[in-house]
Amino acid sequence: MAFWNLEKIELAEFRPGIMSKAEIGDTLIMVCMEIGAGKEDLGHEHPFDQCGIVLEGRIEMFSGEERRMLSAGEAYFLPANVRHGWKTFDAPVKVLDVSSKPVS
Repeated sequence: MAFWNLEKIELAEFRPGIMSKAEIGDTLIMVCMEIGAGKEDLGHEHPFDQCGIVLEGRIEMFSGEERRMLSAGEAYFLPANVRHGWKTFDAPVKVLDVSSKPVS
């Protein structure tokens, strides 16, 4: 079992410009991520659902043909096998993201 205080959580570098902490269970993955300013994921897809909530900042996300600007307190749901991605702007963005664990 894990308990997080999202205001005090310690993140580690996941990729350049992205800091994160993950908890991996039998069927779910929970990740707190801080994505640096000016970063972009041009799109990817995977065979599992993913959802989350923006904790701080603003991020533009797309899923399929739909594109939306999200701010703190707004949530997203990304269905399996649909191309999606994101873009940050002039400030970092912090999100709490949950996804189904890929079956191996």
